[in-house]
Amino acid sequence: MSVGELAGLLVAVGWVVLVTLLAVVLVRLSKVLREATVLVSAVTEQAVPLLSDASAAVRSAHQQLERVDDITANVQDAAANANALSSTVAATLGGPLVKLAAFSYGVRKAVNRQQGTLTFPQQSSEREALAQLIRAEVRAATAPRGGLLSRLRRAVKG
Repeated sequence: MSVGELAGLLVAVGWVVLVTLLAVVLVRLSKVLREATVLVSAVTEQAVPLLSDASAAVRSAHQQLERVDDITANVQDAAANANALSSTVAATLGGPLVKLAAFSYGVRKAVNRQQGTLTFPQQSSEREALAQLIRAEVRAATAPRGGLLSRLRRAVKG
């Protein structure tokens, strides 16, 4: 055997080894691709029901939020009605109560005068209470007159 033949034989053996290694790599690569295909199909089979469940959950949450919006609107209306009612009650009963307090104070003073024991408030808290009663009476006397219906209208209008 000559050197050329020996070199040819070595190159042929090298090519056989290289082709064998490439065949092994290709076989393993085909196994990996088959497993990846199975994995993708399994993920697809499981993802579709999960997506439909997630969609149903989002729809349910949206419906609950709509209900909460309705409840919030109803509570707002109830609060506005309660506010109007309290202002109407205050406007309706506030004036007569102040007048009653002022009248009772006047009656007490008149009785004290007739008995000869005229007393003036000595403590500053009593003087302040008397001043508040007088201010309230003046406000009630100078306030525009109106019946219960007009007070209700004003309270509802806010």
